[in-house]
Amino acid sequence: MRWFLHKHWPYIESFLMTNVLLTGSSGFIGCLLRTRLLSLGHDVRAYAGKTPLPYAQCLDLTAELEPGFCSGIDTVFHLAGKAHALAETRQSADEYGQINTEGTRKLLEAARQAGVQRFIFFSSVKAVGDGDGQPMDESVETPADTPYGQSKYAAEQRVLHGGYVPHPVVIRPSMVYGNTEKGNLPQMIKAVAKGVFPPLPEMHNRRSMVHVDDVVAAALLAAKNPKAAGQIYIVTDGQAYSTRQIYDWIREALGKQPVTWSVPQAVLTLAAQGGDVISRLRNRRFPLDSDSLEKLLGSAWYSSAKIERELGFRPRHTLKDALPEIVRFLHPK
Repeated sequence: MRWFLHKHWPYIESFLMTNVLLTGSSGFIGCLLRTRLLSLGHDVRAYAGKTPLPYAQCLDLTAELEPGFCSGIDTVFHLAGKAHALAETRQSADEYGQINTEGTRKLLEAARQAGVQRFIFFSSVKAVGDGDGQPMDESVETPADTPYGQSKYAAEQRVLHGGYVPHPVVIRPSMVYGNTEKGNLPQMIKAVAKGVFPPLPEMHNRRSMVHVDDVVAAALLAAKNPKAAGQIYIVTDGQAYSTRQIYDWIREALGKQPVTWSVPQAVLTLAAQGGDVISRLRNRRFPLDSDSLEKLLGSAWYSSAKIERELGFRPRHTLKDALPEIVRFLHPK
């Protein structure tokens, strides 16, 4: 924490003791962001999902917000929404749109009525599709090909171009890692630990990721620095990982011996095609299907040069260094 304060003090000095509204405060990123905001002296009004918490009120983004919802607030950090459900065989555009797009619009309307100054919206790199250039940056305008991504992009447009607040910012994190049991990486770690995750071939693919601590640091910088107003920022840890690298590092963090062989890509493709059939029969995603194999072996490479250049963001963590702590969190002795 001392490092964090020293590093970012020029940006947060006059940002202390502001009144913050935080949605999604019970989530992976939101929980840490709430802790950081409180440690910096902010008065935080926290909202979680439909289950009440000791420190957070319930928030239903499908319902109308009560009058004065943002009263007395000057900064909103908006993380709540419907996340990409990995087990879905098909996505409901209506549900994603109602929660991610219309829910954000309702919050923006409440922010405008209350005179909120800053609105930091947590979106996703999946708000747009893949671009031709690598690594991809904020200039990519390829339309998203999923209802989740489309709903996030539509919400971004509301945030940036709706004229609701003077200081709107969109944060697009790449895949976020850290101490959590949810998400692809923890599932991969658990599968490797059980010996049921196959040693993938080295495809030299490139995948971008970012530690949750660095996502929070980026959001705080974006909230304070005037240069951030009206901008989109992709956030990564500055590295590009192949899936085979990640597999080998997970084995190392688990204390397992290195594996020098790999399952041929052709065998994995056949297995994934079998998973497609099972998924259709069960109407639920099978752990290995063609889509999941593409994500494992394909690239999702992004650049965070813009936020580094404009706001001075510097990631503190890399996946290899963070993996031992993540493994201890998932497999305490």
